[in-house]
Amino acid sequence: MSIAAFKRALICACLPLMLALPGHAQSATSSPATQEAVKAPSRAEILATMKRAATLMIDEAAVNGGYVWQYLPDFSRRWGELEANKTMIWVQPPGTPTMGHLFLDAWHATGDGWYLDAAMKTADALIKGQLESGGWNYVIDTAGEDSLKRWYETYGKNAWRMEEFHHYYGNGTFDDAGTAEATQFLLRLYLEKKDKGIKKALDKALGFILNAQYPNGGWPQRFPLVKDGGLHGKPDYTGYITFNDDVSGENLEVLIFAYQVLGDRKLIDPIRRGMDIFIATQQPQPQPAWGLQHRTTDLKPTGARTYEPEAFATHTTANNIKQLLNFYRLTGDAKYLARVPEALDWLDKVQSPPSLRTQGRTHPTFLAIGTDKPLYLHRRGSNVVNGEYYTSDSPNEVIAHYGSFRTIDTAALRAEYQKLAATKGEEISKGSPMLAKPGTYKLPRYFTLRDVDVFDMMKTDNAEKVAGADKLADLIRGLNPRGYWPVKLTAVSNPYIGDGPATPTGGEYRATRVGDLYDTSPYNADYPVEGISTAAFVKNMGELIKALGQ
Repeated sequence: MSIAAFKRALICACLPLMLALPGHAQSATSSPATQEAVKAPSRAEILATMKRAATLMIDEAAVNGGYVWQYLPDFSRRWGELEANKTMIWVQPPGTPTMGHLFLDAWHATGDGWYLDAAMKTADALIKGQLESGGWNYVIDTAGEDSLKRWYETYGKNAWRMEEFHHYYGNGTFDDAGTAEATQFLLRLYLEKKDKGIKKALDKALGFILNAQYPNGGWPQRFPLVKDGGLHGKPDYTGYITFNDDVSGENLEVLIFAYQVLGDRKLIDPIRRGMDIFIATQQPQPQPAWGLQHRTTDLKPTGARTYEPEAFATHTTANNIKQLLNFYRLTGDAKYLARVPEALDWLDKVQSPPSLRTQGRTHPTFLAIGTDKPLYLHRRGSNVVNGEYYTSDSPNEVIAHYGSFRTIDTAALRAEYQKLAATKGEEISKGSPMLAKPGTYKLPRYFTLRDVDVFDMMKTDNAEKVAGADKLADLIRGLNPRGYWPVKLTAVSNPYIGDGPATPTGGEYRATRVGDLYDTSPYNADYPVEGISTAAFVKNMGELIKALGQ
């Protein structure tokens, strides 16, 4: 159910490179084709490597216990989803809550209380940045709100494609799993420490999720709701019922975890309402699908950012189908399966023509309401001041930073549906964390070694595949003398140099990730520089943790 690991993989698509980079330290003598098999590192070597890598992150990368995504080696520049001030920490994965999860995982694997202390420092950073409402923004500025507002007025406002940062709302967000991941981390840490301060923050976070939920079961993207707002001439979209980035699924996962391990029975009703909104928002024939967001009044699909039109979304529809299948597993209630075939048939109907099904792309992202005609995404101009997004029926020269096409395996979804439909509800939901007596299950032991969901509580064997001895040896050799794994920072950005001009500057930016030099959006550098990556640290530490488990 969780999107957190998916998000980490998506925004850190360079992870295979991260793991390969330590190979620079290897020589021809390590080639299995010419030499004897590499000897697996000892437990002492693994523990020493983990401690050295974590020490650099804690002592040099952290700001008051919090983290961003990427750093230059001298820490002169640092990035989350955008370039960050030196006083800022990031909540979105793989930021501060993800690091907290990693420290807990390391403590479970090693028994070394030093990692638990590190987790507590990370929790303290999150608690200090927790909003009064109980949720979190994408970022926390340890220098205070005035500093954060200045960042929004400079870096945020000028990131052309990053419209969620164009305006400082001052409220919390469910977008990109930040609030959900922070809440899960606090839940895990409270179960370990039984600390009153952590419990207070956890209660506030759970209260935020419950208070934000609409009576019909949906969740907005941001909360508390803003009275006015909107960007680029459009009304504010953040109060709509949100499925984008699996907002509802993330919140449901948190609530089910909390219900099972805390035993709070008042969570059952919001969980069931949160599931039922998926049924209520599925549209009638001939378009039995979903949009990224839906209005709270008539439950019809609506638009969000200027490159997210009022339309049906194929990837959201596919994800919501998966969620309905999960809800059947959790409850045994056949109502969650009732209209899945309609949605599958619609996905089959709106597939892209064979000429556009390249590189595994099977579907257009957006389909027009009423016609099922594809809406392809384009832009013109050179920066946020003079540029604009628009849709057309042309699949050529589409924007690069947001896919106009998706890869959806409808055959696999249909096979899974048929398997579940052939199984009685009471059988499929036997032992479900929702139906079992609270306290029956514990949380999964590890949260960063792979994606986890509520069904992992039911598993007795969570053994992870351990990397080969040669890869583990490469990881240990690849940790450089300073104590970090060198990574090519492919996602960088232009520094802020002022607001862009009203007239487009020279160059062609229709299909690029970044506009002119005034655009502070992240982009893939042609000549990436070496740096420090939080995602690489979490990934590589996870490989070493798995080896300890073996």
